[in-house]
Amino acid sequence: MAKKDDKNKSKAKKAKDANGRKLIAQNKKARHDYHILDTYECGIALTGTEVKSLREGRASLVDGFAQLDDGEVWLHNVHIPEYAQGTWTNHSARRKRKLLLHRYEIDKLIGKTQETGHTLVPLQLYFLNGRAKVEIALAKGKKEYDKRHALREKQDRRESDRAISAARRRQRLKV
Repeated sequence: MAKKDDKNKSKAKKAKDANGRKLIAQNKKARHDYHILDTYECGIALTGTEVKSLREGRASLVDGFAQLDDGEVWLHNVHIPEYAQGTWTNHSARRKRKLLLHRYEIDKLIGKTQETGHTLVPLQLYFLNGRAKVEIALAKGKKEYDKRHALREKQDRRESDRAISAARRRQRLKV
């Protein structure tokens, strides 16, 4: 029995990265659609069934955004599905959730989000030392030509890496 427990612990350790983070969900689309200006790590106020659902690794940040209301930051449209073993105490999947930030961070965000085109988007949802955290970003929307330019740069970088590795392979074969 002890060997089986040791195997489960080692699997759990492998899921965490070097910083002790256990990633639950990531919003890759946000990095494509927005210029990321600044990031903030904040806690999130959750109910018990939400935490259990997150521990199963189920969440989606795709449509999520953060909004400032009366000096507080709220996370909207983040989908945390209902907990399978939950009862009548289960949570609503897309309810708004309060983000936990320091007052000086909230004051800074209030000033920056009032500028035109700036918004708050969630980038990652993860556990850090057993506590659920959200990484939100102050972002500015990209134009279509910016998105095309970024894709073109990515393709060019890939092609140059392929050409370099092919040249190295050819040199190794000659020697």
